[in-house]
Amino acid sequence: MKSILFIAFFISVYISEAQVVLKGFIKTKTKQEALPGAVIYLPDLKNGTVSKTDGSYEIKNLPKIKTIVQIKLIGYKTFVETIDLSTTTELDVEMEESVIEANEVVVTGVSRATEIKRNPVPMVFIDQHHLTENSSTNIIDAIAKVPGINALATGPNVSKPFIRGLGYNRILTLFDGIRQESQQWGDEHGIEVDQYLIDRIEVVKGPASLIYGSDALAGVVNLIPANPSPDGQISGALQSNYQTNNGSRGGSFNLTGNSSGFIWGMRTSYKEATNYQNKYDGRVYNTGFAERNLNAFLGLNRKWGYSHLNFSMYDNMQEIPDGSRDSSSRKFTKQISEEDTLRPLVSNSELNSYSINAIHQRVQHYRVFSSNNFIIKKSKLALKLGYQQSIRGEYAHPLALDVPALYMNMGTASYDAKFYFPEKKGFESIIGINGMYQMNDVSKGTEFVIPDYKIFDIAPFIYGKKNFGKVDIAAGARYDTRSFKNTALYVITDPITGFDKTTSDTVGATKQFSDYTHTFNGFSGSFGITYNINKKVMVKFNVARGYRAPNISEISAKGVHPGTGFQQLGDENLKPEFSLQEDIGLFYESEHVSASAEVFNNTISNYIFNQKLNSVMGGDSIYMETGNAYPVFKFIQTKAQLLGGEARIDIHPHPLDWLHFSNAVSFVYATNLGGNGAVINDSTKYLPFIPPLHTNSELSAEFLKSVGPFEHIFIKVGLQYYAAQNRAFLFNNTETKTPSYTLLDAGIGAEVKNKRDRTLFTIGIYVSNLTDAAYQSNMSRLKYFDSYPVNGSGRSGIFNMGRNWSFKVNVPFCVKKAS
Repeated sequence: MKSILFIAFFISVYISEAQVVLKGFIKTKTKQEALPGAVIYLPDLKNGTVSKTDGSYEIKNLPKIKTIVQIKLIGYKTFVETIDLSTTTELDVEMEESVIEANEVVVTGVSRATEIKRNPVPMVFIDQHHLTENSSTNIIDAIAKVPGINALATGPNVSKPFIRGLGYNRILTLFDGIRQESQQWGDEHGIEVDQYLIDRIEVVKGPASLIYGSDALAGVVNLIPANPSPDGQISGALQSNYQTNNGSRGGSFNLTGNSSGFIWGMRTSYKEATNYQNKYDGRVYNTGFAERNLNAFLGLNRKWGYSHLNFSMYDNMQEIPDGSRDSSSRKFTKQISEEDTLRPLVSNSELNSYSINAIHQRVQHYRVFSSNNFIIKKSKLALKLGYQQSIRGEYAHPLALDVPALYMNMGTASYDAKFYFPEKKGFESIIGINGMYQMNDVSKGTEFVIPDYKIFDIAPFIYGKKNFGKVDIAAGARYDTRSFKNTALYVITDPITGFDKTTSDTVGATKQFSDYTHTFNGFSGSFGITYNINKKVMVKFNVARGYRAPNISEISAKGVHPGTGFQQLGDENLKPEFSLQEDIGLFYESEHVSASAEVFNNTISNYIFNQKLNSVMGGDSIYMETGNAYPVFKFIQTKAQLLGGEARIDIHPHPLDWLHFSNAVSFVYATNLGGNGAVINDSTKYLPFIPPLHTNSELSAEFLKSVGPFEHIFIKVGLQYYAAQNRAFLFNNTETKTPSYTLLDAGIGAEVKNKRDRTLFTIGIYVSNLTDAAYQSNMSRLKYFDSYPVNGSGRSGIFNMGRNWSFKVNVPFCVKKAS
């Protein structure tokens, strides 16, 4: 893949033209004063700079194409404009003061960089400001307050994104546009990405993102790192974070540079924590973690386009609780033998220790990818090639510490090619093809939940957008084909260790899995309209059809997954899911008020979900293994309908522009419509893991005047209300109802500068669950982790995290300033 950097030189000889230099001045609109520090960025070209002290700027090595320019500066309205670099080489901009940020440019799910207000696809942008000024335990937890987005959690370190009530393989997670493959079918399989590495996040809500693949039936979460440094600059930062609840301590160091378009950078990070706590459970045993990360990149930005190479390494030792307790004291107990006949109480020293327990998971993820953009006359060829390896070892043998119970080694090679035609009279179009080849080897474990398998995906697609003045119309289509094959797997007991192992000799062996081959395919499409009624009001409408093939667990699972606490059964007869979603939204932007209201209707055929099974005697179906009893779950299908919406209003009351009051609400009503043999009654008429109505209000004050060395001082207080979720899938206690709860949070922070106006560091103090409320989220899997759910306390399961103070410090530095 490194050869792409050299191939780029060769290609450039044939496809490049004379370089373009874009320059100009950034000034205030009212007083015509120079604005230093404004960030000028061209998203499609991944190139940009920062305005100098006199407001001037210059960007070299640009191709002669049409592209969007974005200029941002705190306290000013973001400037966004499409320019033709073949005719425009000077661009002077007068920026308007504004208390509301608008016109963010996004790139997910569209043909090229596009303003949100001109894009009919329902989406949301989460910037660095939001990620920094909110306390979180992982990158998905950081966006769980955003309307329409939730997180399915297994403790503080494992969160899976849910968009409008849908998750798992229905959401495609990307890192800088490259699909993230990390065994996401598993309940406790989180997103294997360094939280410190993410600068902003773009989320597509629904199946309208056609350019990424079948697993985007519910939407896309694109995790994006920071932009490259301006030309001539070498800079970096040292970040640290400490959280009191579980003693989480983390730090990150990064360094980036740009020399005449040769960009490079690196980041190394760590996080570790002991067991989290709440006022009912005390410290929750086996919820600690220790995570290490490394990332590096290099690339070229030239007049022919760009070519970037990225490498990352993720290594996480994480504990997963099993809910085992003493029946009388309700204190946590631990497994000390394979027979597991006697469980002693966990000591206080163990509960407060940072040492990783013998029962844990080690998750490693390695990724290398190349992102390329070649300019051919006024067209563009984008090519992304990547390879990643996800290694998951789940250690559940207390006396055989080096023997993984579950071991999965998955390799994924992905490809994505797009050709962008020149824009003509407001019409943009793109054709492309993408997919992946994936192999998963499970043979080195002692427990086998899924078999070895291979997947090959291929999907051509087409997308177009036309501007008619105030109206933008977009449409696209794709056709996905997945070739799936899992191989037969035989197990036999190892006479030396006593554990099961795979064998090629079928004599005396047990057949755990059979051969299975199938080809899945499906059509996806989208059509949307945006109507800008005036500069303040716009309406969006979109209808989209989504498709998703069943994942490996849904098709073939058979066994006890150590991280879930139950036996999982798949079904090879499952059909692909197809969805039809309609969206309509009304948006308003003015100098002091920003508001929106969106509603959606999503109907899914062949909806796949997990259901607890009954035994022939009428109670829970129980599977016995090494003396332990496990409930049995199986994937089934039905027809589902999800109705819901989101609304928000942000107010900066005049003349108190420093005051900001934001309010948001989101809801999803999910109904099991039946079909595929499903019986609908009072206990089965809803769907599991559907988030309840959720409101989020925040009052913040951001002071522009400095106080001594402190600048950009802010203080905020927030309230989140989660309504009771009584629309639960109650059949056989697959799910239980969840009462309502209210959480308070707060924060204060500032930027500290010296007398030469150089930032020394920024500091922030945040607290979540300020009142230390004891609550259980219906999106927490730990709610169902309890060895004695019926007990004298009147409570069952594990509660969520209690009060948590978070202290953040960021120390930026500059080795060499931009020329």
